[in-house]
Amino acid sequence: MTDLAGRTVTLPAKVERILLGEGRLLPALGVFERDDVARRLVGMMGDYETLDAAGYAQWRGRFPQLDKVPRVGRNNAGSFSDEQAIALRPQVAILGLAGGHGPSKNDRETLARLEAAGVAVVFVDFRHDPLKNTPRSMELLGAVLGKRQEAEAFNTFWRAQLERVASRLRTLPAGTRHPSVFLENRVGLADDCCATMVGLVGVLLDAAGADNVARGRIPGEHGTLNPEFLIATQPQLYIGTGIGSLATADKSPLRIVLGADATPEAARASLVRATQRRGIAQLQAVQQPGRAHAIWHHYYNSPFNVVAVQVFAKWLHPELFADLDPRATLQKMFTQFQPIPLTGVYWTSL
Repeated sequence: MTDLAGRTVTLPAKVERILLGEGRLLPALGVFERDDVARRLVGMMGDYETLDAAGYAQWRGRFPQLDKVPRVGRNNAGSFSDEQAIALRPQVAILGLAGGHGPSKNDRETLARLEAAGVAVVFVDFRHDPLKNTPRSMELLGAVLGKRQEAEAFNTFWRAQLERVASRLRTLPAGTRHPSVFLENRVGLADDCCATMVGLVGVLLDAAGADNVARGRIPGEHGTLNPEFLIATQPQLYIGTGIGSLATADKSPLRIVLGADATPEAARASLVRATQRRGIAQLQAVQQPGRAHAIWHHYYNSPFNVVAVQVFAKWLHPELFADLDPRATLQKMFTQFQPIPLTGVYWTSL
């Protein structure tokens, strides 16, 4: 097979022992392993329970044996243990192309050690170029796991949902100006303002027809904008990404509460608090109804990223997408492709 790093990988005829280089790849694995997601899992990183404890708790509740799967690292690439990973004797290691919370294609020493031990290393990508690489990654996982039909079914649905947005955006008159947006990255992680991004969630925002005010003003995928610039620019919409949960709301009150344990009331109240911060409260977008929003941050690294595109489209172009129901799309994806039920709240607005 050819993986997402463009590497030719020889796979065993029958794969029974898998290592996950990022714990948050578990929902992608769950598309294929709905009866027992831990059945072939011999090891994984510990980032899922650290970065999205409420989401991981759902999986642990359905598959308690996940807690018994050995962790080969915590929540960053530097903590990955080559020795422990090799000792678990995986046949295939599934890694994220861009890394961040696990080994990446640039960790050449790790790759060399794994391959020298006879482990087939396969790179997938839901983070770096998600709208191009999500279907390619699912196709690759289907091949690795011997479940190509499941991959085809997921990709057919995913592509149809993305096209619902793309096809309508193509009907806009030539020269139509897209709404300007300030996209705040991981609200409440730091005390100051104004972290932002053009990559990650920014890629999904672009696909929904937005003018990201950070484009051309920060280096790389993410960075920080000057509050004075934002106040002078006055973007039409504010969107923050949420990394908080109901369980952490008291400890981290400035984080936006979204995810598997969030309630509509808690989500909205957390967005109210977040928009009262210095530098954000001065934006006209947070002072007027319907122009301040928040979305679950982890869509940036999820095969369900197309839902975020639909949410953004509805916020950006409410008349054009009046009949679009992203929650119904997400519900269908869970019903058809996940072994756990859909719970919680994943976006909110003022």
